Amino acid sequence: MSRAPAPLDRRIALGLGLVAFVVLWATERPVGFVRDESVYFAAAEQFSRWWGLLFQRPAAALSDAVITQAFDFNHEHPMLMKSLFGWSHTLFHQVLGWVRPAAGFRLPAFAMAALIPALLHLWGSVLWGRRAGLFAALSFFVVPRHFFHAHLGCFDMPVATMWLLVVYLFWRAEEDLRLAPWTGVAFGLALATKHNAFFLPLVLTPFGVLAAWRSASTEGRRLLVRMGQVGLAFVAYLGLVLIVKGRAGLVQSWQLLSPQTFGVVALVVSLSALALRLRRRDPAAFVRVAPLVAMGLLGPVVFYVHWPYLWYHPVERLAWYFDFHATHVHYAWTYFGQVLRSPPFPVAYVFVVTAMTLPVSLLLPMGVGLLRTGVRNLGDLVPALGRRFGRGGETEWLLGVNALFSILLISHPEVPHFGGVKHWLPSMPFLALLAGREFDRAAAGLSSALDLTARRGRAASVVLAAIVLLPAFTLTVHVHPYGTSAYGELAGGIPGAASLGFQRQYWSNNVTGVLPWIDTNSRQGARVWLHEVNGLSFRDYQRNDMLRKDVIPTNGPEDADLAAVQYHQEFREQEVLVWQAFGTWVPATGLYLDETPQVVVYRRPER
Repeated sequence: MSRAPAPLDRRIALGLGLVAFVVLWATERPVGFVRDESVYFAAAEQFSRWWGLLFQRPAAALSDAVITQAFDFNHEHPMLMKSLFGWSHTLFHQVLGWVRPAAGFRLPAFAMAALIPALLHLWGSVLWGRRAGLFAALSFFVVPRHFFHAHLGCFDMPVATMWLLVVYLFWRAEEDLRLAPWTGVAFGLALATKHNAFFLPLVLTPFGVLAAWRSASTEGRRLLVRMGQVGLAFVAYLGLVLIVKGRAGLVQSWQLLSPQTFGVVALVVSLSALALRLRRRDPAAFVRVAPLVAMGLLGPVVFYVHWPYLWYHPVERLAWYFDFHATHVHYAWTYFGQVLRSPPFPVAYVFVVTAMTLPVSLLLPMGVGLLRTGVRNLGDLVPALGRRFGRGGETEWLLGVNALFSILLISHPEVPHFGGVKHWLPSMPFLALLAGREFDRAAAGLSSALDLTARRGRAASVVLAAIVLLPAFTLTVHVHPYGTSAYGELAGGIPGAASLGFQRQYWSNNVTGVLPWIDTNSRQGARVWLHEVNGLSFRDYQRNDMLRKDVIPTNGPEDADLAAVQYHQEFREQEVLVWQAFGTWVPATGLYLDETPQVVVYRRPER
């Protein structure tokens, strides 16, 4: 079976992507600014000024001092998406004036998110048919939390997109050698999106190596072994240097002309020479391993070139980058009434939160799809299971591993647990793919049981899809733009989740629900404390006409006329401080979703 999608499915995928982009654009205005997003907006503006300087005075822009000044802000994340945000804002808001400032930043995020339903249809239609591909695309997009994160000028949805794209291209390139370089480029862009992508080689290398080994001749296997030996020798060499010099010594001694640099060059040259020899001696094996070769050669180059901040100090700044994320701060997060502040975190957390936030009508096909894949993959290892339930195969293993990897990674007790589903978003498109297969099986079974004609079978499939997708769609419409407050039936909806002691919202974006009231009911020049809203977000609310420009932000309730308190269990004392400062515990208004408090507003009594 060819892995290339049919021309009609390419057109359907394009249509799905365009519709998704338009829907996100049409629904973005009421979506609030999470804390990180306004930081990225500010970084994007700063980066765009550097790009402007690069075109006007390239010699000045390319100096170490200017690059450091331009890119030192928010250098804990690479700059691909922030550059896109800045370019888009400059063109569509500042130059053309077509959109408001926030939409100008967010347009690239919409485009990235819209790629997911398109890719899901392309892949699902080849694996199981058009019906499976369409359902997979829709089942991902209508989930309330996915829909919310798709609006944000952040990196969580883009890296989920890039993860899916790299794995899809890897799968295609194992059949079509022409796609191998694009797999490498996509991997580099994934690295340039967010640090999650550094785990992709760990996930994909076993698949490429095993596939190449199975198809290789004796000579091909000898070359594969030698490539492995070269890689292990380099790792052992770095390990020895690390033992002798220590981590700080390794970083400080790694200069342009150093043994470590020589080792990297020797590794690249050796692996490239062995890969070229493998291509000549065993083309079938080379096709299978070519995507990995492209990822290894092109990925780091794209990552390095895209980020000027690394150009003059690559080792030192990369070491800081990895260390920052390896020792990331643990933000407090509420789970079953317990405020999680530090590790070890509950192993079941990710699985429970996923089950609680997904509508049951989508949780079931995703869960059944993952279970079927797991059983079939075990059938590859246990013949008795294979005879009873069928065997998996390479693609089944690829889907199953990617559906679980991010979930299992975040489930580690020492990994920070906060932000809800956004940190394991790269797993969710693969679960949607598996759900597409289960829907296709169910629709086919329904048509067979009712003995329907082909035309009536298609109509029945549409009706069945509407029934299955409707709960997620209605919940998304009901909760928008407060998507991080959404909970499914297992949690008892939003009130049930509050009673169970789950986090009610993500950061401060729900404050948009009370901003119109503050605009209407505050005096000219009123001093307002928006709890959990940082200064950059406050500025963005004002410059996007979501809050009057005469309103003055304060750092606390002590000197505020109005206070909007976000309901977070870890910040309950903030509301007490408001009561003490204002001399009242009676709210003036608030945002209540299904009668569940999200943001509570207090007004200082007139003196």
